[in-house]
This record gives sequence, C-alpha cells and structure tokens, in this order.
Amino acid sequence: MRLLSLIFVFIAIASLDVKASDEQTVVLISLDGFRWDYIEKHNAKNIAHIANQGVRGNKMRPVYPTKTFPNHLSIITGLLPINHGVVDNRFCDTVRNDCYSMGKGKDDSTWFNGIPLWNLASMQGLKSATYFWPESDARFNGMLPDYYYHYSKHSDYQNRVDQIVQWLTLPKAQRPRLVISYFSLVDSMGHEFGPDALQTKQAVHEVDALMGQLQQRLAKLEQNINLVIVSDHGMSKVDPKQSIDLSSLPKDDTFMVKNTGPRVLIYASKGTSQAQVTTYKKRLTQAAKGRYTVLTDAQRAEYHYQNNGRTGDIILQTTAPKAFSNSGKVSYLGTHGYAYNDDMAATFIAMGPAFKEGITLNEVSNLDIYPMITKVLGIQLLSKIDGDGSTLWPALK
Repeated sequence: MRLLSLIFVFIAIASLDVKASDEQTVVLISLDGFRWDYIEKHNAKNIAHIANQGVRGNKMRPVYPTKTFPNHLSIITGLLPINHGVVDNRFCDTVRNDCYSMGKGKDDSTWFNGIPLWNLASMQGLKSATYFWPESDARFNGMLPDYYYHYSKHSDYQNRVDQIVQWLTLPKAQRPRLVISYFSLVDSMGHEFGPDALQTKQAVHEVDALMGQLQQRLAKLEQNINLVIVSDHGMSKVDPKQSIDLSSLPKDDTFMVKNTGPRVLIYASKGTSQAQVTTYKKRLTQAAKGRYTVLTDAQRAEYHYQNNGRTGDIILQTTAPKAFSNSGKVSYLGTHGYAYNDDMAATFIAMGPAFKEGITLNEVSNLDIYPMITKVLGIQLLSKIDGDGSTLWPALK
C-alpha cells in the first residue's frame, strides 16, 4: 500500500509538471504604422527571421477607419469600432454632447465597451502587463492591468524591451502571462516623411533591431513564450499640393466639421431634420468635383459604420495622395485612414511553441487576434466579440 501511495504521489507530481510546462505566455507587440510590405521594402532582417520561424500573415486587414486608436482597441477587444466605441482618433458624441480625443479614457473610461485582453486574463487568474497600448491606462470594467505605465511619447524604446524581460523574470506568483507593448516610431517617421523615405527605413531598422533583441532574450527564459508582432495599419504617400482645404466646402452653420486627413466627420446640430441633412449632402456632392466622395448609407453599412451619434451624420472620404486640411495645405508626406487597400494593410507575425513554423497565411483579420490569444493562453471568452478567429486558427499547432 505504501508503494502504491508513493506511485500515486509521483504521478500527481508528474501531471503538475506537464501542466506547468504546457502553460503558455504571450508577448504582444504593436509596431504602429508598420505596413505589411516594410519587411522586404525596408529590409527588416530580424522581423523576417522571426516570421520565417513562425507564422506570417501576408497582409492583415485593419478595421475601418484605418486609424491608430480604433484599430488598437479592436485588436485588444475583438470588437468593431462601432461596438467598442472608439470610432476614430477624434470624434464627437451627439448623445453625450461631448467629444473624444486620444487618451481621454484615462480620466473617463465610459467611452469604451468590451473586455480588453489584459482584463480578460486578470478575470481568469492570469497576471497581465502593458508598457503602453492605446487606452491601457483606462479603467475598462473598473480594472487596470496588473502592471502598466501611463503613456509618454518621450519613453525610451530600449527601456520597453528591458521592462518586458524584467516582468517575465519575476517570481512565478508575480509574473505576467500576457505582456503587451507599443512602439510608435515607424508611424511617426512615415507621417512626416512618407512610406518610401530614408527616415522611415531607418525607423524600421531601429525597431527591427529591438524586435531581434527581444526575441533572443525571450528565448533564454524558462517559460513557453509566444511572440506576436502586429501593426494597426499601413501608410500612403501624401501630396501636399493636392490638399483639400476645408474652407472650400459649402458652408452651413447647422453642421460641425470634425477631423482632417483622409476623412471628415460632419455632425448635425440638435434638432436638424433629415431633409436638411440630405440637402447638405447634395451640396457637398456637387462641390466634390472628383476630390472626395460623400459616403452613402450602403457604403457605411459595408464599413460597419452606421450613424450611431459618434460616426457623423455625413462622412467625406478621399483617396491618396489627397488629404483634407484646415490650413490650406497639409504639412506631412504620409498618412493612413483611407478605405482599405494595399497601402493600408498591416503586419501580423507570430512565433513560439503554440504556433506552426514556416507558414504564410494570405489575408488575416485583426479582429481574430483576440480569440487567437485567448486560445493560446487557455482562457475563455466572457462576452460576444466580432472576431471568430477563422483567419488565424490555421496559425496554431
């Protein structure tokens, strides 16, 4: 009997060891504005090596609009912008009679819906850490990540890599199983100088070196770590000479114009009739002269961007290299926010014990990242999301 008892003890210990070794950790990195073709275009050798060892999405489709905050919130909640609430980097809400701008959630998280991945992990007993991610310092569901930083554009990029590794070397009881971080350099250079510029290439090389270093340092750690590298959107060239001056649009004080760049949101004042909206849309269409289009209801439905009080009563949309400006001429050479095309396609790469090796998927959806990561972490979805995981299930072993 004593021998049998010892055997059962050894079996129990062995099963615990297997369970521990099966636990997966995910490090999710966003490289803002890293277009799908930058790996080859700008010779990102380290990221190419990571992709070759794991899974690469040839292109990743962002949600509409192809802006930073809507897409980062979609990646982290699995929801379309119309459902998580952040429908642009800047927008107004005619029901709240208030306007949102980037980072406002730190002081008022009632702008958001959904359960971000860091909360989903915490709700199921896993620790989470974020070193910047749009709105990761906002109290979604009244919660914050276990470890996080308030955003600062002056934060050193090397410090982010060092902190990620430090978190993952904490004692197991304190160690996060989900670590998330964000790097904005490539987007900043792409905006200022354009996607083809030497400065953008140099930015790609800088973050590429950091990703190579991160991958090598993670490989030395004891746990099963999966590195997922994504971007939120691509980048198009802009020609300042083709700027569309907002002052050239038909005037109507009944309406408020919000935003510049590829899209303009126009909000009707309280009490405005549908007939007035229709009339103004006709005037805007007549004034377009090939410079922009006025979105139809059918187009808005296709984009999952119906009017909900935040998305505007009227939307004007242009195509690259044109952009709207409220100062006569834009001052940048690259931007995003256009309707989806090759220039707007984003990056998806993943490697680690949960992923297959050396495969390329055609086009993947950023809404599928959320369910994919829950699967890798072994946690359950706790609410309805818009991604079903279908484009990324083939990435998993």
